[in-house]
Amino acid sequence: MSLTIDISGLPPERVLFEISPLAELGLALHALAEPGHHPGLHGWAAATSAGLAPDLADRLCEADFLWRTTFSDVFMAFAGLTGASPAPTLAGELDLLDRLDDERFVLAALEFTCGSSYACGGLSALSDPVRRERSLELAANRGPRQLDFTKRLLSDPVSVRAWLRRLLEDCDEAFFADAWQRALPQLAADARHKTELLRHKGLAEALRAVSPALSVDADHTRITADKLADGRTTAVAPGRDQLDQGLTLIPSSYGWPHLMVLHAKGWRPVIHYPVAAPAPRDPGSVELLTLRMEALAHPLRMRLCRSLARAPYTTSELADAYDITAPEVSRHLSVLKKAGLLSTRRRGRYVMHQLDVSAVARLGSDFLETVLR
Repeated sequence: MSLTIDISGLPPERVLFEISPLAELGLALHALAEPGHHPGLHGWAAATSAGLAPDLADRLCEADFLWRTTFSDVFMAFAGLTGASPAPTLAGELDLLDRLDDERFVLAALEFTCGSSYACGGLSALSDPVRRERSLELAANRGPRQLDFTKRLLSDPVSVRAWLRRLLEDCDEAFFADAWQRALPQLAADARHKTELLRHKGLAEALRAVSPALSVDADHTRITADKLADGRTTAVAPGRDQLDQGLTLIPSSYGWPHLMVLHAKGWRPVIHYPVAAPAPRDPGSVELLTLRMEALAHPLRMRLCRSLARAPYTTSELADAYDITAPEVSRHLSVLKKAGLLSTRRRGRYVMHQLDVSAVARLGSDFLETVLR
C-alpha cells in the first residue's frame, strides 16, 4: 500500500521546502486533543491545556473532533489556490484560507467528518444532493457533534468559516504564537538544509533525509510514500496553469509520527513531515510481545490498526470501509483484543473499537510510526 505522486517532467525548481504556521497549528491542536499519538509532547500538551482560559478550553473541547482523528486540507489552503505559497504568518495563511471558494472549502472541511470521500473530487455536497446525503450519513456514524458540524457546514458555510477563523486566531493568541516562535528556527533551518540537499545531491537524497518512507523511482517520474493507505496524485497537472504545478514539503515540530501527503484531486500535492522523533520505548515482556506481534502479523489487521489508531469504529463501519464481511472483521478484532491492543466501549446501541495507542507504543516507535504516518 502506498501513496504516489506523479512528477514526470516537473522542473526541479517547482519542488519546494517551505514552512507553514497554519499547518503547524493544525498538528499542535491534534497533539493537544490526542496526546497518546505524541509521546514526546506530553509535557507541552499538559502545560498548554492547563494554561488555557476556561472559555477557550471549553471551545477546544467541543471542537476537538475536528483534529483528534483527521487532518483536513483546510490547514494547507495555499495548495488549493493557483500560485499561492505558505504565508510567513498565521494571519496571512488564514487570509489564504478565506480565498478558497465555498465548494473547495466544504470539500476540505468534510474531511473532518467524512474522510472516506477524500479522493473523489468533483462537486461538493453543496451542489450534489446524493453526496450531501452520503456526507450526512457518514457524519452521523461518527457521532452527534460530527453530524451537527456537517449540517452547519452544508447549510451555512460562511458562518462555519468565520467560526473556525475566530477559534484559530484565539488559539494563536493563547498559546500558538509563542509555540511557533520557539519552533520557527528549527523548521526554517530544516527547510534550508533540505533545499541545499535537493540542490546539490538531488531529489532522492533530499527525500531520504525527509523520511525513509519516501522514495523516488530511477526515472524520477514518481514519488512513493510508504503508508498504510492507497492514493495517487500529480504534481504536474497537465493542461493547467504552470503555477498549479509543483510539490511542497513542509517540516513540522509537532508532527511525529505522522507523515501526511495531501493528495486531493485538484490540489497541488504537499508532504508534511516530522523533523524529529522521540527515543523508542522499552519493550514489554517476551510473552506479551510475542502475543502482540503474532496478532499484528496479518496484513489486514495492520490495515485495521491504521483506522482504529485514529478513531473508534464499529464492526459494520470497518466491514464497509474494507469491503469485507462483519464476521470476518469480528474475528480479526477478537485477535487484537486478546493481545490487549484494543479498547472497546458502548455508545448507545453501537459498540466502538479503538486501538490502544499506549499499548502499541510499547512495541516500539517503528510500528507506531507506520500505523500513524
